[in-house]
Amino acid sequence: MKWTEAQTYCRETYTDLATIENTEDMNQLINTVPSASQVWIGLYSNIDWKWSDGYRGSGAEYKNWENLDDNEPDFGGGQFCVNIGNSGRWWDDGCAIEYPFICYNGTQLDPEFVYMSERMTWSNAQRYCRKNFIDLATVRNNTENQQIHNLVLTKDWTWIGLYRDPDSFLYNWSDGSPYSLTTWGDKHSVSGSLRSMMCGVQESNQWTFMSCEERFPFVCYSIPVPVKRWVVKLRMKVQDSSVDLNDPAVKANILKKFQDRLKEQGVSGVTLKWREQHDGKVFHKEGKEEKKKKRKKTEL
Repeated sequence: MKWTEAQTYCRETYTDLATIENTEDMNQLINTVPSASQVWIGLYSNIDWKWSDGYRGSGAEYKNWENLDDNEPDFGGGQFCVNIGNSGRWWDDGCAIEYPFICYNGTQLDPEFVYMSERMTWSNAQRYCRKNFIDLATVRNNTENQQIHNLVLTKDWTWIGLYRDPDSFLYNWSDGSPYSLTTWGDKHSVSGSLRSMMCGVQESNQWTFMSCEERFPFVCYSIPVPVKRWVVKLRMKVQDSSVDLNDPAVKANILKKFQDRLKEQGVSGVTLKWREQHDGKVFHKEGKEEKKKKRKKTEL
């Protein structure tokens, strides 16, 4: 299933997707999953991409990442800023790298893009654009993306205004548990089209992030419901002396009648079973002493 589908299934059938809070949980997960298998667990992260000018209106969610084979954005070390590549598609990259950049004039809804060939880091390019124009370019659709791409005659990688905060990459568990344990593998890449959220996969005893749109087997967990037990003593009066109350068929029939009666009363989730005595029997004939005790209780 997709991650969100697996999450729904686990919540409806068990408690939630697997949460790993300690080494014991991790070992149990390893022993549950066949080796070399990829399975969803409850880990995920929301990625908050922002525009330099703060734009959050219509088209703010537009993204034109590089093709899936390149796994962009790959969230590699320190890749918090975005450039437009020679194909017109986007890459996340290290903000300290110097590239040409695109500023804009006018308004957010009616921008005029300006190409600057001088190479700067993303932060320096942002300062330059804010001082001399409005800001680094916000790109809201394919038309604006093509306008920018046409400006870059050299087809160099060129900074635009998209970025994310270094501390916005926060890990969460599906059931709301605090994230603490780290067993990350070497891969932090994401494939697929949903790149505002990444989901955790257990693979070869390590965790990695994948697109939540991928389909994998998954691991749920459940919290056992405490079992309450009651012992109910019964006194049975047999009209037919040939009936053996300890006969398995007779005992099963009596239990079924009790179970049906509970069901009629709207009681569910109850399991009935006989409690055997030391001799293996459930029922014993009442002796004279027991009958006397019964009579005294009745008189009282």
